Amino acid sequence: MVKLGCFGGQCVVGESSSSSKGRSHEGNIKYGFSLVKGKADHAMEDYHVAKFVRIEEHELGLFAIYDGHMGDEVPSYLQKHLFANIIEEEEFWVDTRRAITKAYEKTDQKILSNSSNLGRGGSTAVTAVLVNGQRLWVANVGDSRAVLSRGGQAIQMTIDHEPNTERSSIEDRGGFVSNMPGDVARVNGQLAVSRAFGDKSLKSHLRSDPDILDMHIDVNCEVLILASDGLWKVMSNQEAVDVARGFKDPQKAAKQLTAEALKRDSKDDISCVVVKFR
Repeated sequence: MVKLGCFGGQCVVGESSSSSKGRSHEGNIKYGFSLVKGKADHAMEDYHVAKFVRIEEHELGLFAIYDGHMGDEVPSYLQKHLFANIIEEEEFWVDTRRAITKAYEKTDQKILSNSSNLGRGGSTAVTAVLVNGQRLWVANVGDSRAVLSRGGQAIQMTIDHEPNTERSSIEDRGGFVSNMPGDVARVNGQLAVSRAFGDKSLKSHLRSDPDILDMHIDVNCEVLILASDGLWKVMSNQEAVDVARGFKDPQKAAKQLTAEALKRDSKDDISCVVVKFR
């Protein structure tokens, strides 16, 4: 069992809004986050992780957004368990990509087998693991997104898993994609993402394997933004990067991003984590 020792920040969730910040042990990498409840008539369903941990001689930055649907039990479970499951994979230090994939799949199986307690809902996930401040591993399922600013240019680090773009996979599994009801493509007319954790009633038609991208963090990498679709529905990648680059304090950047999304009439829960490398 790996014990995670946290420092340089706190995690606050479950409120109508929350915000905080922290930094790496060396102090050269800083992060901030902001979460704001949307206008829908249900409890906040976005959860996050933002912290640095030390494991032996390594420092890991762990950052995530989990955007739940039909309840907050699944994103809450992910907040508690997904990173621990990733790091506890035997191959984590030698084959990080495989470790992340296996941990995502094992975590989803745990959620499905515990559906009597966790309910019938599900969650997207975007996770970022920063190893010793130098190597960044980003993974996602669903439409929560990670965007990197490199030399001022926005680089999308994740793939939005939407029913229309993965229609063939859904149909191959016996499902269908419909724009009814409403005008958004949904799996079996119900779910607006094609990959997710949980969703036991739809799981035979969904995938939960992540897309994974890794990158070396060099002097040109400035900012990483992780956010739920409450932000990305109303703001382009480049717009978000331009906002975040305008603040030295990543917490102020995160709060400005959520405020701007609200100003643009985003109705969903809005959550974002901003990591400043320089």
